[in-house]
Parts: sequence; C-alpha cells; structure tokens
Amino acid sequence: MCRHLTATACSSHGTTLLLLRQPAFRFDAVFQGPLARPSTMDPHMQTRFSIIFAALLLIAGCGEAPNRKATFPVKGKITVDGQAPGTAIRVECVPVAGLDTKDPTVSGTECDPEGNFEISTYQQGDGVPPGDYVLTFTWQEFNMMQRQYTGKDKLNGRYSDPKSPTAQKVSVKEGTPTDLGVIALTTK
Repeated sequence: MCRHLTATACSSHGTTLLLLRQPAFRFDAVFQGPLARPSTMDPHMQTRFSIIFAALLLIAGCGEAPNRKATFPVKGKITVDGQAPGTAIRVECVPVAGLDTKDPTVSGTECDPEGNFEISTYQQGDGVPPGDYVLTFTWQEFNMMQRQYTGKDKLNGRYSDPKSPTAQKVSVKEGTPTDLGVIALTTK
C-alpha cells in the first residue's frame, strides 16, 4: 500500500507541512458508514484534484504574513529583591503611542527561572517593531487546569500598569538589538 505513496514537504517559520498522496485513493473503500457513497470521479481526475489542492495548501501555508513588521531583538534579565525569580514572570511590551489599529501586534514573553528573557512578536525571540514602549511585569502562578496565569500578582501590581511611575521604558531602534541589562523588581 505504501509503495505508491508520495510525500511533499514545505517548511516555514519552524512549521513543517507534510502532504501525503496515494494515486486513485478511494475514501469510500475505507469508510463504510451510512454516509459512504461510491466515488464517481475518474481516478486521473482525483489525482489532478489532489495536486491542485496540495499546491493551494503549499501557497497558503508557506508564505509570510503580508503585513508583518520588521522586528529587532530585545533581551534582558529580571531580578526580584536581588534574586532570580525561580519561576516565570510575564513581560509585555505596551506601545507608548497606543496600539497600531491598522496592523496591530502584541509583543511579550516570559522569563526563565534565572530571569533571562527575549521578547517575541511573531516567533520566539524575534524582538519587537521599532518604537517606544513601556514594559509591564506580572508574576502569578500558572494554573495547569485552566491553562492560564491566576491568583495574586506576587509583585503586588506595582509593575502591571503601563502608566505607573515604576514602569520600565524602552526605545527600540531600527537595525539595532536592544539589551536592557538587569531590571531590578521588588515585592516591597
């Protein structure tokens, strides 16, 4: 059965699409349920249809988003009361000028247990579009059942409001990676 199977692969942005095709495959021969109907399509027509369908999937799945903005790396390290946090702290980039309503993007990340982070917009660690931002930080427990962060912010909400006087400002320049160094947060 597998000797006539052909495979086509397309890889883009860390995702691989694999299409398997068997010439003149008849779905009704496998599915014998109450809705099964014999195929009236010519086997050669089925092959042509499969090729056209596979080409459409490749075209749709392998391109970049048409309005994707250029991004530049932003990294840093978080300490809490002079120590590594030990668990993830959520970092969000809030544009000072407000959300771009034409081509909105959301940039953020979580630090590792040592406090290191690289901000992402489209894919892990790619950075953020150029501009001025305020960073917000929230430190909550991750609820595995709800698949979200819940509970009280261990930073007492001190860094979660972009308009707060304790807000960390960052300016991302085009063509330049940004290293924020150590960002010292406190629970007190």
